[in-house]
Amino acid sequence: MLYNNTPKFIKFALGENVKQSNWGDLNTIRFPQTRMGVEQVYIDYFQRAKEYDAKKKSGQPYRKDIELETLAEIINKERFISCHSYVQSEINMLMKVAEQFNFNINTFTHILEGYKLADKMKEHGVGGSTFADWWAYKYEVNDAIPYNAAIMHNQGVTVAINSDDAEMSRRLNQEAAKLIKYGGLSEQEAWATVTINPAKLLHLNDRTGSIKEGKDADVVVWSGNPLSVYSKAEKTIIDGAVYFDIEKDLEKRKAIKAERAKLINMMLQEKIKGGKTQAPKKKTQKLFHCDTE
Repeated sequence: MLYNNTPKFIKFALGENVKQSNWGDLNTIRFPQTRMGVEQVYIDYFQRAKEYDAKKKSGQPYRKDIELETLAEIINKERFISCHSYVQSEINMLMKVAEQFNFNINTFTHILEGYKLADKMKEHGVGGSTFADWWAYKYEVNDAIPYNAAIMHNQGVTVAINSDDAEMSRRLNQEAAKLIKYGGLSEQEAWATVTINPAKLLHLNDRTGSIKEGKDADVVVWSGNPLSVYSKAEKTIIDGAVYFDIEKDLEKRKAIKAERAKLINMMLQEKIKGGKTQAPKKKTQKLFHCDTE
């Protein structure tokens, strides 16, 4: 879903996705190769952006640099950072780098070690968009725990639940429900992690994320408690228009089934008459992931 006139964002990353030192021999000749090197890259670039912005504001002639323009927007609090993160030390590092240049990180995504420094996150003013109960799928997440989201929430951090997986992203209501089991959040608090809290992290909570007069009419009507695996989406409304209705969907399924049977019968009759045939071709659905090309 696309929104017009939205705040500017940029994605940053920490950890293996940046240093890539364990990605094979071809990745051992690039910089940075260490987590300390990643920190130095950020400091160097923000220092350059700070000097660039100062020169620009002074009225002196300067050569426009699109990269430094973007980083200067961050320093001037005109663009927000969402940062891919896992390990406590790096999360702490980037907050300190941001504070060194007088701005805040907006959101740490994944943030599976957020529970280790949730108090510092609260003090810094950064939110956490995390997985409900993923861990041990790579070395960086060996210390992840399912209570992570609840611990951050209890420290006052704005917490959202997300997923990189195309299939799981369709069931974030069920992911949010896990916070009731892992951490004892109330149903309302758990539900907020997939509704109003993500809107807050995107600075769109004045337009979406809750049902309120004047906000975008994006609503799902459920057959029961939306946190239950047994509940079904009965209606989906976007911008006030019904995009899905379960009763109409059932009617369409019946019509499609009848049409399919009719077409199969026509093909069989044609084959009996000696008509030209061809083997069916299998279509594979492509599931999009964060690294899908």
